[in-house]
Amino acid sequence: MLIASVVLNACSINNIFPAETSVQVQETAPAVPTATPTPTPVPTSTPTPTPAPEHIVVSFLGDLTLADALAWSGAAGSFDAVVDGDWTYCFQNCADYLATDDLTYANFEGTYGDETASHMNKEFVFANVPESVQMLINGSIEAVNLANNHSYDYWEEGLITTQETLEEAGILWSNQHQTAIYEVRGIKIGMFGIDMIGNGDTAETAYPLIDELREQGCQIIIASCHWGVERYYEPTNDQIYVGHALIDYGVDIVVGAHPHRLEPIEVYNGRYILYSLSNFCFGGNTGLSDPDSCIVRCEFVMDETNSYVEDYNLTIVPYSQTSFASNDYCPMPYEWESPEYYRVFDRLNWNQEDE
Repeated sequence: MLIASVVLNACSINNIFPAETSVQVQETAPAVPTATPTPTPVPTSTPTPTPAPEHIVVSFLGDLTLADALAWSGAAGSFDAVVDGDWTYCFQNCADYLATDDLTYANFEGTYGDETASHMNKEFVFANVPESVQMLINGSIEAVNLANNHSYDYWEEGLITTQETLEEAGILWSNQHQTAIYEVRGIKIGMFGIDMIGNGDTAETAYPLIDELREQGCQIIIASCHWGVERYYEPTNDQIYVGHALIDYGVDIVVGAHPHRLEPIEVYNGRYILYSLSNFCFGGNTGLSDPDSCIVRCEFVMDETNSYVEDYNLTIVPYSQTSFASNDYCPMPYEWESPEYYRVFDRLNWNQEDE
């Protein structure tokens, strides 16, 4: 199409331009449609999934004395005579339950080795034959505390033999000189023990051990404390002071042993102090003046980054140290809602709503 470059009025175009004069016009090329550009796809990055907070379950047992007292070794009704080399016997009523947790930790009182070797001169001396360590394996017990008054029953040599026997069986041990670390699903559980019976160990001696475990990346720290007074049902002032100090310094749970009785559980600054779990399986006597015991199961709920413990859930399972009136060295759970069942909760000063 031709478009005139001037504006025409009502006058005739001949009156404006002579015949010889041509009108300059501009020709405009037809419009070419512009193609719509195809957008370049932008790659989207796959978001990194945020790990879910871990729930780590640890079961705690009281004293394990898995041998006769040397003074009556092999006598009728004694531990060795009843167990008679059956390494599945003692924990047959709890092994399946303990196998469902992430870690079981107990206070091991005694030694592994030769009972005829040189030993301390005291009333109760305990020596386990090395092959009996299979009892711990069959009971799904992965770690033990050796900071107590029976670890040196056979002097330093006996302690070394005990440590080597446990290590060969794949069982962790810890005491006031050496820590232990157990890792599950990326969470490191650190353990150590202190022995306040005759050694005068206080919380301050444990601080370097706690520092060491933190430096090694432990997100959970467990303290096993051998303390208190035998046959007492209440913690002493020393127990309370040390328990509080350990929590204040960063321990996640304190587990006590030695009184051979259940003592109350305290919630201190949001964390638990189990002052005494009594005995669980006790080979030291053929009879029991107080058979009450328990399994304490603690669920450690980690924070969103799995860096530290954000919450705790505690479950108590009341147990008897024996299946019969005398000591048969075979712990069994108390019948649900029986008087003995509730007696355990009373002694622990613990209220638990069971379904």
